[in-house]
Amino acid sequence: MDRVPRHLFVDARHQAQAYNDHPLPIGYGQTISQPYMVAVMTELLQLDPQARVLEIGTGSGFQTAVLAELAGQVFSVEQVLALHEVARERLAGLGYRNVELRYGDGYHGWPEHAPYDAIIVTCAPDHVPAPLVEQLANEGRMVLPVGAVGREQRLVLVTRRGEHIQQRDLMAVAFVPLTGGHEQIPY
Repeated sequence: MDRVPRHLFVDARHQAQAYNDHPLPIGYGQTISQPYMVAVMTELLQLDPQARVLEIGTGSGFQTAVLAELAGQVFSVEQVLALHEVARERLAGLGYRNVELRYGDGYHGWPEHAPYDAIIVTCAPDHVPAPLVEQLANEGRMVLPVGAVGREQRLVLVTRRGEHIQQRDLMAVAFVPLTGGHEQIPY
């Protein structure tokens, strides 16, 4: 995380707070996550330099850049077109060549590049999306907040070992909701 300049991923009016340990607004009702939460979620993925990672919720691109520093390839999906475009420019300008971005509904993941060694969701669905579980590689790990906004959300770690899927509830969290026109099919 030290190699990623967080102040470049926030609006100019919030740059003085960029390294404080709290989320910041990035527009369109979205936020850049608290640095502590970025670190916790990233560590839970147990990435190696060859890992293929799917991120749902590119946002400003900060978490994407952190993942790109640790993994071989990062695929990231963003639902808000303006955020997608700004993140694309920002990440390219900072020289991240192992990142591919897609504009669209992240609920369904990015099946063309599956399976993924790790999946990180930075917005909260009200359940674990089945399409994401299906795109997780054997021995893969997914971390995501689960729960409706305004109610308790929990950080969940999903691991796959063959056909065995395990979900572990880790801690209370607060994230913006996963948005889009997706059909809600729980795993």
